[in-house]
Amino acid sequence: MAAQILKCGISKVWIDPDHKDEVDKAVTKADVRRLIKKGYIKKKKVNEQSRGNARKRLIQKKRGRMRGPGKRKGKKSVGKENWMKTVRALRKYLKEQRDLKKITPSQYRKLYMMVKGGRFRSKTHLKMFVKEMKRREENTA
Repeated sequence: MAAQILKCGISKVWIDPDHKDEVDKAVTKADVRRLIKKGYIKKKKVNEQSRGNARKRLIQKKRGRMRGPGKRKGKKSVGKENWMKTVRALRKYLKEQRDLKKITPSQYRKLYMMVKGGRFRSKTHLKMFVKEMKRREENTA
């Protein structure tokens, strides 16, 4: 009866276990409606899917787990190719700057090693860093 009144399936009806005896005594639809009003009988949410496992998975991912070869999608070489493309462009830019005497050989070496370490995500990022580095040197001198 409760499922009919709540317009849902039998599996979506929740009955308060503390008031089970009161619910058992209900015979008419009016009785059931009264229990629904009291909150002893409720309709479950449409999506009653647990987030527990998802939370566990997120914690594991934060710890660096679940990053193995089985979890990787796409071409194997894409990451390396992109990295090579970026690094080659950055190194070319650094050489140009050194040859034009815009940066000193010691600055070039320092920046070259930073590029190698993956410090810069793009040429624009490197340019901004160089500009900031020059500005700091002018302020200290």
